[in-house]
Amino acid sequence: MPLAQARVEAASTLRLDAEPVDFALVALYFVFVMGIGIMARQRVSSSIDFFLSGRSLPAWVTGLAFISANLGAVEIMGMSANGAEYGFPTFHYFWIGAVPAMLFLGVVMMPFYYGSKVRSVPEFMRRRFGTGAHLVNALSFAVAQVLIAGVNLYLLGSILNVLLGWPLWVSVIVAAVIVLSYITLGGLSAAIYNEVLQFFVIVAALLPLTLVGLHKAGGWDGFRDKVTASPGGAEQLESWPGNALSGFTNNFASVLGIVFGLGFVLSFGYWTTNFVEVQRALATHSISAARRTPIIGAYPKMFIPLIVVIPGMISAVLVPEMIEYKQAVTADPDYSGDTTYNQALLYLMKDVLPNGLLGVGLAGLLAAFMAGMAANISAFNTVFSYDLWQQYAVKDRGDGYYLKIGRLATVGATVGAIFTAFIAGNFSNIMDYLQTLFSFFNAPLFATFILGMFWKRMTPTAGWMGLVCGTASAIFVFILHETEVFQLSGQGASFVAAGAAFVVDIVVSVAVTQVTQPKPAAELVGLVYSETPKEMRTDPEEATLPWYQRPVLLAGIALVMVIALNIVFG
Repeated sequence: MPLAQARVEAASTLRLDAEPVDFALVALYFVFVMGIGIMARQRVSSSIDFFLSGRSLPAWVTGLAFISANLGAVEIMGMSANGAEYGFPTFHYFWIGAVPAMLFLGVVMMPFYYGSKVRSVPEFMRRRFGTGAHLVNALSFAVAQVLIAGVNLYLLGSILNVLLGWPLWVSVIVAAVIVLSYITLGGLSAAIYNEVLQFFVIVAALLPLTLVGLHKAGGWDGFRDKVTASPGGAEQLESWPGNALSGFTNNFASVLGIVFGLGFVLSFGYWTTNFVEVQRALATHSISAARRTPIIGAYPKMFIPLIVVIPGMISAVLVPEMIEYKQAVTADPDYSGDTTYNQALLYLMKDVLPNGLLGVGLAGLLAAFMAGMAANISAFNTVFSYDLWQQYAVKDRGDGYYLKIGRLATVGATVGAIFTAFIAGNFSNIMDYLQTLFSFFNAPLFATFILGMFWKRMTPTAGWMGLVCGTASAIFVFILHETEVFQLSGQGASFVAAGAAFVVDIVVSVAVTQVTQPKPAAELVGLVYSETPKEMRTDPEEATLPWYQRPVLLAGIALVMVIALNIVFG
């Protein structure tokens, strides 16, 4: 049963018993959101102000915005759904599938992005590989952002549907108008400062939910006992080898799929080449601040699963509707009912949060979806304006013209997200949909990036042909899986598709490079590691910074911490 249909049928059972105090807290949150948009509007006088905040923001602001931009549907509903379905193996999306790549982005790749003064990731592609790879990357990125914004918008509309009882399509449109208003007003600054606010609102919502849920479950020991006795058993309390998540029955194959498919290809593909995230770092005032942005974001990223995954697991053993659903779908994988794993967090909020805290919880969910959607839209309008419109449609116009185009692109992307929102309704676990998209768009892009950044011989023709063939191979694997040529449960098919896209991209790029002409070495300065002097890759003031502002040291501490977490919860 499509999720959209299930939403309608389950609306009465999932209706939250909100009181005036809850509505007042949600309304107060919206007042702050719009206020930030109005204040940010006063700082927008050029396209750089609108798209990149004038490259003036401090690292702690962009670091929190970096992680908040990712705290949309992927983290909140998707990861709580994964927690309800798989348990501790979901931690891999954070400790294997995020933090290492974030640290790599800060230490290795940000100096190239920031030092070359590009305004977007596709623009970096154009300088390195020419217009062929640039156009493929810009178009695929733009399409992906509208699709992913639709996921956040769908879930945001679903919250309003559950809270107010409005029809889902009305809720989606209202939610879209709210996000559109503050992005159109203040551009990236409005998005970033709202993301900082949203980070604290999200934590304030999910931390009490986790603590109250654990108390209701009988504390940590009672929680573990209930999970052990539930469908899936004690394996849900061990993150390795994660067979249920990967879909592989062989332990070695499962670990390989998680480490290579998720931890390397999907993770590095997402975090190091995704302009939604990189854009926040580009808004800083120096190379050192840009490098610190993803590293600062890695610290809260490590602990977010404890307030996202665990509530999903609690819901699956505490909420009657979720218990019944998990038992039914475990017995019959083709079972379709009114409940889905995506609703785990909502059901838990409904059952355990008192009024007042319920309002904070609702504001936190709304904040998460708005942060995710705003990040997608603000990245889309930059790429559309600079990389598509200015590069291929209308060149050499005044700055004010492209600022206007950026605002119109914001409107267009929001309208597009309204239509793509309902595609997400066909997936009972929203992470299945998102990982499929990432395997299509991010995995081949990472292969092209990493090869082109460290191999100066790679040619422009190889750049765009590798991207096209890599994406096509991921789509081919998806079609094989959907037509049941092979079957993997969990998100294993996405891991296989991502691995195929990466390998095919590398093979095609190497083969095409052998028979095509590379760019002169002089044109690769600032774009290829071996051709870029060290002084161009470092901040001259970095040596004078205190230890807690030095990117490499901060990254080293974070890496030790994430290894320790993997051992403790392994």
